[in-house]
Formats: sequence, structure tokens, C-alpha cells
Amino acid sequence: MSQLVHLTIDGYEVTAAEGTTVLDAALAAGIYIPHLCSHENLHPYGACRLCVVKQQGVEGVITSCTTPVQEGMVIDTHDEMAQKIRKLSCDFMFKTHPTECTGCPKYGKCQLQSISQYIGDTGRKLKANPISVAADTSNPIILHEMYRCILCGRCVRACQELRGVGVLKFATVKGRTQVVIDGNNLNSAGCRFCTACVEVCPTGSIREYEALAQKAIGKTREAALIPCKDGCPAHVDVPRYLRFVREGKYAAAAAVVREKAPLPESLGYICAHPCEGECKHQCLNSPVSIRNVKRFAAQHDDGAWKANSFQKPDTGKRVAIIGSGPAGLTAAYYLRKLGHSVTILEAQAQLGGMLRYGIPSHRLPREVLDREIAEILSVGIEVKTETRVENVAALMAEGYDAVLIAVGTHQGSKLPLANNDLPDVYTNTDFLRAAGKNEPLPVGNRVVVLGGGNVALDCATVARRLGAQDVHAACLERYDAMTCSDEERGWAEEEGVKIHPAKTFLSIEAENGKVTGLKIAGVKDFFFDAEGKSHIELEENSEEIIPADTIIFAVGQRPDLNEGFGVELGRGNRVTTATDGATSVAGVFAAGDAVTGTKTVIAAIAAARDVVCAMDKYLGGEGEIAEALAPVQEANPCIGRIENFGSAERLEPSILPADERVKGFIQMDFGFTAEQAVTEAERCLQCDLRLQLAPQRFWNDYPIHEAKGEQA
Repeated sequence: MSQLVHLTIDGYEVTAAEGTTVLDAALAAGIYIPHLCSHENLHPYGACRLCVVKQQGVEGVITSCTTPVQEGMVIDTHDEMAQKIRKLSCDFMFKTHPTECTGCPKYGKCQLQSISQYIGDTGRKLKANPISVAADTSNPIILHEMYRCILCGRCVRACQELRGVGVLKFATVKGRTQVVIDGNNLNSAGCRFCTACVEVCPTGSIREYEALAQKAIGKTREAALIPCKDGCPAHVDVPRYLRFVREGKYAAAAAVVREKAPLPESLGYICAHPCEGECKHQCLNSPVSIRNVKRFAAQHDDGAWKANSFQKPDTGKRVAIIGSGPAGLTAAYYLRKLGHSVTILEAQAQLGGMLRYGIPSHRLPREVLDREIAEILSVGIEVKTETRVENVAALMAEGYDAVLIAVGTHQGSKLPLANNDLPDVYTNTDFLRAAGKNEPLPVGNRVVVLGGGNVALDCATVARRLGAQDVHAACLERYDAMTCSDEERGWAEEEGVKIHPAKTFLSIEAENGKVTGLKIAGVKDFFFDAEGKSHIELEENSEEIIPADTIIFAVGQRPDLNEGFGVELGRGNRVTTATDGATSVAGVFAAGDAVTGTKTVIAAIAAARDVVCAMDKYLGGEGEIAEALAPVQEANPCIGRIENFGSAERLEPSILPADERVKGFIQMDFGFTAEQAVTEAERCLQCDLRLQLAPQRFWNDYPIHEAKGEQA
């Protein structure tokens, strides 16, 4: 154990561990000493000379970043000679650095600017000798404007000694020392794009492109640095479980996901993966296939996480959950773990909600769903199926202390087209629910689906599996603006579904009470007004009829609720709530699609977690459900060089050929092998490693900065 050393800095008594530098001891005590080349996570360098101080009894000045503390040491940070050296050092930096600050993207966040303010007017006595090098905009993610460089060496040292990558180095270019890339570009040099260089750069020399920087505005440091985690509604720690997979610790990776979501394997099949939309690897080529790695990890869950899972004593409080979709299951799970007695009330014969009755079994195998529901119920949840709740007041009268409405959006919508009431015209929810019950609605040989989202394509692919040979999907949006995922659209098209983008629906054609087709027209432009009413500009002479025997509306859905349910409802029959999920009735809360309208499974899970906290507080608890289920992970900052890392292509799972998968509802997506999962996890940029680096601080961040003494 290190011994403690006592010293005096600017008259303040300071205690520091033996081996600590004078600079670190001062900063830890809240006493600011200017420094630039020095950084908390890098080895002492002592080159910038800004941190020089006077040590009593020692001739001249010392560099505080390289001098260890000694017992009884007396330090003066405001020594006259030290101040002169700092001003001279600052002069040398501004000799090459642009003098205009206000045009710099790092204005107000630049450590050199801050130090210049602290030191005061240096006089700028040295003749300017700017670095003549053009900005390097050729690299993805990272922008180099090395004419702003002050040769502090932080980026080079971070890349070499901290990350073990070494793509940045000092070199003599046209007789001048500069920081350069050790290769033609960052990718060919083996850069891992971890952006440690960006984090430590004190000026605007190395930074992320403005488009990336703009996304970070208004966010916490963690949210800004780990966009995949921030983009996940449940904030699953993506880099952490990818790292566990890379290390071969698959069960630990699954435990990380379980810390935020009790349905990890189901999510591995059907999650809309908004995390991938935020993944910075797409700036190189394509995002990491996060969902498929998650699924692989969940398939190797060994249950060891249960030893770390909490279960609080019974509280005596009774809670009813109306609905058993992802929101209802999640809420039931955590409320029971908090000690409350929980009863799920489900209108259908089986649990799962939209997971079972909205997502086809060829995309989400029912054995997977059943297994995960059984795990949730194992904590001691009562279930009442085929039980429809008509009024929440009547339910509360049964002795429940709180109720959660999590009914989902099971009521489909039809557009007001003529003949929309014919027997061969269905809504998406009725059609998919029937298929989920293994009681499919009949379809003709020719099917047209109205809509361009994932639900519409689910309807189309189910119709193909039910025997329809000619299946079409038409939507208002342009092809590149369709709300479905590219993945699901690609699968549908492989199966023969014909997409008709930028079309509006004019009428359902019929003869003798039978559907014969759908009349559509091209859309030049459209928008929705504040009341949700569409305004469409048609293309001239663009009308056409798509022959059809069956029409399926997939243009929206809503909760199957009415005013008699007993809570305030808003637009689209959605439950009106406060920010904490509380409804207009005391003790009644709502979460998921019942509140927001149709969103994603992971969004419903996240909403349920939030409302559980509010409900627990209402019931007298602390509202805390955080769990550390996975083992502690020591992320190695030394990630090493990988040649052509940025060019590594995204891996895709094995998919059953289209001509085979349309024959029935068998599983179509076989996921990753171990080799694929590890290889794909290796593509992660490990953005979270930046959190290991000390954030940049300025003189006014320290309580005892005494700026006036420096400017005297």
C-alpha cells in the first residue's frame, strides 16, 4: 500500500500517495496548474513546459507533470519565472497555431484557449509561422486539421501507448515536425476508429466530423460517446456484451442484455435494432449486426445470472396487468421481483400479445417465445387467460392496489374506400392474429396489402405462406422512405412480393360481392397535417388496377378500448398518461403501445421498465429495478492494430432460401455460428473505451484556480 506524502502547494496543505506527480496532487486538491501535453491517462511527458512550478530549495523551476511528490515539499505555482516560461511556451504554440479562435469548431471547448485566458496576454512576440498543411477530409469519422496542431503529442501517445494501435506518429515533413498517419490513410494504416485521439486532443486538430458532433449536442457524455446504447430505448449496454462475445463469454453477454430486457432471445429474432442505426461503423461501411450477435448470446444463456438477480420480500400489494405483450410481461416480471403480487389478465388463450399474435411464427419461433415467457412466469406470476377487462374501476374494486394497462394495439384500421366491408377485405391485426392462432383467414390467389411498414410485409409474407401466388404491397411512401426495415423488405421481395411505392388507394374494385382488384394512382407528393389528415398530390394519368381476390389493410392500428373502459383516452383510442405513466384514475397506469401507438418491442420493454419504477413508488417502494447480472468486465484499453479493420464487411446470418421458406411457417433465419458472432463482434469500434479517458477540464473547473494571481 502506497504511503501518504504531505506537501504544501500555494500555501495549501496537500496529501497525496507516494509516486503521485506534483501536477496530479495539485489537480486532485483543486489547485489548477496549466498543462497541455500532460493527460491523466497518459505517461508524463514534460514537453509543453506549461506546468512548470517553483520548488522551494531547488534552483530554477521544475515540470510538475514529471516530478513526484516528496515529504515536506513546498511548491509555488505562481512563481515569476514559472509564469514567464509559461507565457513563452504559449507564444511558441501560437507561433504555429491559427490566432483566430471564433471560427474554430472547438471555440469555447479548447484547452489551449482556456490556458491562454488563464495565463493572460503573452504579447505574441514570436513571428507567426503557421503549419502549411491542408485539412485531411479523406478519412471516415475522424477529421484531421493538423494546421491547428500544437505538437503536444497526446494523440500519438494515446494511439501508441494506450491503444496499442500506433497509426499516428511524429514525422519531419518539409523540415518541420508534424503529426502524420503511418500510412496512406487511417484505414490502410490499421486504425480502429476508437477516437481516443479525438478525446485527448486539446485543440480542434483532430475531431469527429460535424455531423457526428451534432448528434452529441444536449446529451450526457456517456450518451454522446456510446450512440448504440443511447439509441436503444432500453439502453442495453451494447459494447459490453459485444466484448463478452468477442472473449467467448457468451452467457455473460446474455446476462448483460437481461439487465435491461427479460426477452433477450426473442429480441434477437425480431428487434427493430435502432442501435444499429446509431452504430458509427456505418460511417466506414455498414453497422455491426448487433441484433444477431445478441441472439447468439441469448441462445447460450446458462442461467448463471439468476444468482445475481434480486427478489424482494412480499409487500402485500396486489397488481393487475392487463395484457401480456412485451410491455405487460416486462412489467409483471419486475413488479413481482419488487415483492408485489402480480396477476396478468389476457384476453387471448395464450400469453405474448403482439409477439404471438402480431409477429408471424416464421420470424419468431413459438418455442423461443414460450421458453422466455416461462422464465418470466417462474418468479411467481398468476395468469388468467381468456379474460377480457371491460372497465378498470371494476377491476380495482376486486382489491387490486394498482393496475397497469398494457393492451397493445390489436384493433386494425380500414381506409374509407368503397367495398371495404366485403368478406375478402381484412385488417392486418385480424389477419395476423388468426394466423397466430393457427386459424388462418382464407386468401385468394391474388393478394394486395395496403401499407409499407413491417406489419404490412408480415401480412404479405404470411399470405404467400398461405398459398397466395401473386402478392403485392402498395404504400404512399417512396421506396427509400418506406417505414419497413430494408431487411424485411428484402426478404419479402425474395419471396415474390411486389412493392408499389408512392401510390395512393382510390377504390376497391368488386363484382358480385367479390373483390376483383385495387385501383391505385401515383403520388407526386403528400403530407399529413396537424390533425393527421393526409394531403396527397396525384400524378396525372397514373391510375391503374392491381387485380386481387383479397385485400389486407395494414395502414395503422390502435388499442381496442373505448370510453367505457374508464380512463381518459386520446387520439386513436390511446390511453392518456402523465410522464410517469399515471392515467386519469389514481392507481391506474399504462405503458407501451397502448400509450404511444404501435412502436417496437424494445420500446415497449423500455416503457414498461419506466412505469414499473413509478408504480413501485406509488405502492410505497423505492422504484429501483437496476440489476448487475453479468460479471464485472475489465475492458482492456489496448485494443491493438487490425489491418484493414474499417473494411471488414458485415456478416449476415444463414437464411432459408425463399422457395423453401414460402412453403410453410418454419423458421427462416438461423442466426450466427460462434465464428460469425465473434467475428462480427470484433467489428465493434468500442466507443465506450472513451469513458475510461478523463474528460477535458479547464482552469475554472478547479475550486482553487486563483486565475488573478497568474495574470498579475
